[in-house]
Amino acid sequence: MPVGEDAHRWVTRAACRRVLFVVHNVTSATRLLDVLPLFQDDLRVQLLVTCTGSSPFLAGVPELLASVGLPVLPWEQAKETPVDLAVTASYGGELELIRGDLAVLSHGVGYNKRLATPDAGRRTPDAGRRTPDAGRRTPDAGRRTPDAHAPAPAAPVFGLSPDWLLHDGRPLAAATVLSHPEQLDRLRAACPEAAGTAVLAGDPCYDRILAALPHRDRFRRALGTAPGQRLVVVNSTWSPGSLFGDDDSEGDLLPSLLPRLAAELPADEYRTAAVLHPNIWHGHGPGQIRAWLDRARRAGLALVDPLEDWRQALIAADCVIGDHGSVTYYAAAIGRPVLLGAFPGGALDPDSPVAALGRAAPRLRPYDGLRAQVDHAVDHHDPGRFRAQAEHVSSAPGRSAALLRRAFYGLIGIPEPAGRPALLDPLPLPSYAPAERTAPVRVLTRLTDASGAPEIAVVRRATDDDPYSDGDIGGFGGFDDIGQDAHTSVHEDTPDPGRLRVADVIVRYAAADDPRVGPPAAWTAEVLGRHPGCALAVYVTGPGCCTVRTRAGDLLRLTARPGADGRADLCDPAAHASALHAWLAGGKSLEEAVGSGITVVTGRVHHRVDIEPLPG
Repeated sequence: MPVGEDAHRWVTRAACRRVLFVVHNVTSATRLLDVLPLFQDDLRVQLLVTCTGSSPFLAGVPELLASVGLPVLPWEQAKETPVDLAVTASYGGELELIRGDLAVLSHGVGYNKRLATPDAGRRTPDAGRRTPDAGRRTPDAGRRTPDAHAPAPAAPVFGLSPDWLLHDGRPLAAATVLSHPEQLDRLRAACPEAAGTAVLAGDPCYDRILAALPHRDRFRRALGTAPGQRLVVVNSTWSPGSLFGDDDSEGDLLPSLLPRLAAELPADEYRTAAVLHPNIWHGHGPGQIRAWLDRARRAGLALVDPLEDWRQALIAADCVIGDHGSVTYYAAAIGRPVLLGAFPGGALDPDSPVAALGRAAPRLRPYDGLRAQVDHAVDHHDPGRFRAQAEHVSSAPGRSAALLRRAFYGLIGIPEPAGRPALLDPLPLPSYAPAERTAPVRVLTRLTDASGAPEIAVVRRATDDDPYSDGDIGGFGGFDDIGQDAHTSVHEDTPDPGRLRVADVIVRYAAADDPRVGPPAAWTAEVLGRHPGCALAVYVTGPGCCTVRTRAGDLLRLTARPGADGRADLCDPAAHASALHAWLAGGKSLEEAVGSGITVVTGRVHHRVDIEPLPG
């Protein structure tokens, strides 16, 4: 159901036209999901989905197909099922066997990457690809043998070469969807036989990003990015030459990059997130990725969902550290500062827009201070720096839905739905995901206005180093060596329980009514009783609010005042608690802090925090 032998006996709507979405892997599926809404509300169309099984990256595909909720055809059945239109975003698999017109989209920002020439007699290098019928003429037939001393020809550009575009000398697709005329120029040069199938229809992924730009602040809050914080997104495509890869030609940057970001970027002034290509996730396994990045995650790195939320993270970002992948290009196109941590130019068509980005964007200097480079990239960024790159993403920004639907329905052979505009789905609002650091946090504090109302400057960093190693305190966070103190804050769920024995502050994040650990009064008393070296127990109950108990037995609620717009202060309340600890450890009066509240300074932001005594 709803296709196959005797299906007409069982279906309720038997006269539907059939549109088959052909999935290669999770990466290509993301583009197909972009265009799926173009067929909504049309009772004349039955949507189907299949997977070619030809990709090395098949993990995650069954779960994705199940989540879409469309009938899933086994590939062997899909090849035998007549359809009115098949839509794919990759050239992998036996696409020439599909019984219907084929439309091929790009699954990235245009066509940029060179791939190794396919094996003799094969149209695509993907594992599992069936060898075309015997007797097909090889491209070099009848040509004289090239000079053995001549340089090897450049590898073909994936998606623009006859190796992928033609079958038996004829175009494979009825529609080769392009987003910009520059792609058409390169298509004509590389494979003129397929140029007649070209359809200029914009970029639906880019259009969804453009439509969501006004919601930047919402996406920042969803990622727990407070006003005054800078969100640094680390992005990597797949392959050994990517930022996540270990190609020795440019050095293996990743093992040092993520720990250094945690060490050099103060936790309350920066938020870090990673956007990794689906082929990294599903090639190595999500569990392996989480294991490899465990230290960075415990230090506060957010791992962004590679299927949906990566676009929202780009919109929210203040700076993107990336490579030659499409995600980094999209970031540049919407005006985000970009630092290239890896860029294997030889893997790209030198005439492609992504190669041009590599010539225009600054490189990350891996052995220089990361904070200074991020700040310089943000503070000195010219929003028009990548205007040329933005212009090459799409020749029809905001119009891809209308252009694609027109092309699709033209191939199906029926009129478009009357009276309904073609629309793409808006980007969803991600779940609220603030940083929760389970690595020990080294906290530097300083009373900045001891003569007036309590005001404490706080600089925190997550660290796996010896919490009592103060050799670098003087230069950390811009503090000088005069009038500063240090203490260690440790999450109760630290993987190293030994850290709890030396913690000055112990933290827990949970709802106030969580029956497993709450209420806060009981948990704080329990923690101080269990850890006699701890001076302050902190139970964070939500944005801007925590309950603390001092070693003297005082139970207090700390509440950050909302901003001028009435929204909650998203600074980690554990920073406010550390400021109170510093105030009390400096011999200052709790009564004064309770009476006037305290001002906590993180970077350039001042947080007004009220303190309320509680019974308990």
